[in-house]
Amino acid sequence: QVQLVESGGGLVQPGGSLRLSCAASGRIFSIGFMGWYRQAPGKQRELVATITSGGGTNYADSVKGRFTISRDNAKNTVDLQMNSLKPEDTAVYYCNAQLQVLYGSIWRVYWGQGTQVTVSS
Repeated sequence: QVQLVESGGGLVQPGGSLRLSCAASGRIFSIGFMGWYRQAPGKQRELVATITSGGGTNYADSVKGRFTISRDNAKNTVDLQMNSLKPEDTAVYYCNAQLQVLYGSIWRVYWGQGTQVTVSS
């Protein structure tokens, strides 16, 4: 079984920083892209940032210049450094990963359970 487990969420004041981490474990042969999404109350889940196995990154316009995504391919982890946080960044943050469990098997996308980030004074 494959598991993605997030950590690092919490309460932070506007202008503050948080670092989210996500670790993939279990039967994994290869990981393609990894990413972070978020869902605020009453809103649809939206892309925050993605990163390819080669390190190519993509960010939502709303977080460009403030958030940085990174990954460690040896540890199967993906992090999200969040700086200059705003109240509108408040949401449940989910990591995901596209991976193969065996050589030649289909690529599937797996999701973590989510971690709450609250930006408030």
